[in-house]
Amino acid sequence: MLPRLVPRQPLRLFRWQAACAQGASVQRRTWASRIPRLLGPWGPVGNSPPVCRRSSSTPAGSPEVALTQERYPVKRLPFSTPSEADLAAFERIIPGRVVTDTEVLAASNVDWLRTVRGCSRVLLRPRTSEEVAHILRYCHERNLAVNPQGGNTGMVGGSVPVFDEIILSTALMNQVISFHSVSGTLVCQAGCILEELSQYVEARGFVMPLDLGAKGSCHIGGNVATNAGGLRFLRYGSLHGTVLGLEVVLADGTVLNCLSALRKDNTGYDLKQLFIGSEGTLGVITAVSIQCPPKPRAVNVAFLGCPGFAEVLQTFSTCKGLLGEILSAYEFMDAECMWLVRHHLHLTSPVQESPFYVLIETSGSRAEHDAEKLNDFLEQALRSGLVTDGTVATDQMKLKALWALRERISEALSWDGYVYKYDLSLPTDTLYDLVTDLRARLGSQAKHVVGYGHLGDGNLHLNVTSEAFSRSLLDALEPYVYEWTAGHRGSVSAEHGLGFKKKDALHYSKPPAALRLMQQLKALLDPKGILNPYKTLPAQA
Repeated sequence: MLPRLVPRQPLRLFRWQAACAQGASVQRRTWASRIPRLLGPWGPVGNSPPVCRRSSSTPAGSPEVALTQERYPVKRLPFSTPSEADLAAFERIIPGRVVTDTEVLAASNVDWLRTVRGCSRVLLRPRTSEEVAHILRYCHERNLAVNPQGGNTGMVGGSVPVFDEIILSTALMNQVISFHSVSGTLVCQAGCILEELSQYVEARGFVMPLDLGAKGSCHIGGNVATNAGGLRFLRYGSLHGTVLGLEVVLADGTVLNCLSALRKDNTGYDLKQLFIGSEGTLGVITAVSIQCPPKPRAVNVAFLGCPGFAEVLQTFSTCKGLLGEILSAYEFMDAECMWLVRHHLHLTSPVQESPFYVLIETSGSRAEHDAEKLNDFLEQALRSGLVTDGTVATDQMKLKALWALRERISEALSWDGYVYKYDLSLPTDTLYDLVTDLRARLGSQAKHVVGYGHLGDGNLHLNVTSEAFSRSLLDALEPYVYEWTAGHRGSVSAEHGLGFKKKDALHYSKPPAALRLMQQLKALLDPKGILNPYKTLPAQA
């Protein structure tokens, strides 16, 4: 018996534009007449691909970004300044891969959001951990500050220099070292691009446990260094659980090889955990061992409209109860997010306008089983008034089209002006209250105040846009946002890290004893403080 994806209610109330089960020819003919509406602007003519954010998506002709040292109250620490002798030494270590070209450095000095800018005059591109070790050993002896950089897709200013730190790029460290076809263990260098790793393991019947909007640009080493959460966190958990081992080069050039491929290793301190989320301040990650789960055989995506945030929450509760083990993502976005992707990226919602939208993904091993469970959930959500309109997709192209509405919000925001980004963890019942509160607080000071994120993880992405950077607007946002978050027992960073922008807000989420211990660990592993200075930890802890 074939699963029924067409709800029992009249189609004028609820429109499903995708099909599921093989052999459902009658339903397919019915849905086929509505497929153009689903594709909308995602068709092949004259549109950007509905995948990954890239640094090149920055609006053309944008004004030059102000130097971080001019925009923020930060003072240069007493590091040495790179000299001609230093350049010659680097050239001996990595011949032909010492970059001083101003155009190349211009791109590496600015974050992709175009909110912070350093003035480094040296970019180093090693290929091996041994070369990284030689570079750091030299920099440690010379007291030269180093800024590790992966794909430069960070959101908090952690991936670019603050002053003239030497940029250590992992871009050429992009080799897969090994893959075990039974266990799904992938070992690779830190500079491998996440999307390319995804394609590599998918061809072998597995998936990466991490998926991000920036997957076309971000590096796995940077993902681990920032403990990126992403779209699959609900299903596969954090990198603290899926990373099996790391190879890390310490500040003095010591190579720490903890590149284990074992699922269980209960011998002493789990040192790799120190470096996951340390944002390059304790060591430079050069290789990663990560556990990849089997590739699901059946994937469905539903994009739904909800009349209010209370219904978004109730839909999630219903979703967990009825979809259970096949639920792999539950994302939400508000109406202003949809306006931004429509206005700036020319993407159109396949459902009628709603105050809120949710994207639900299921991943399982049996298409018929998953389709039946999803259909039962959708019928109940519709019947109870939690959902007012929606669409479902199983075809790969349509799946990407629906995901684009969620993944490209950050890109759309970057086209709207200067972006103040806040990545917060909050109890789900109060998750959206901060957005409503800020709209009233800021009024006409802001162009847009939007909220979206990973509801299944309690992760709110709060974004405020203005025509240009405004000190008065920043003062209205900070520390108010952090105080509000702390008052509601939340975290000031859910998955983006602290970087440069949030380092002084750490005390809102960690007690003084924790701050002191972090500072002691930094002093132990990097006594001269040369690794990614001015980031992650406040100047005094």
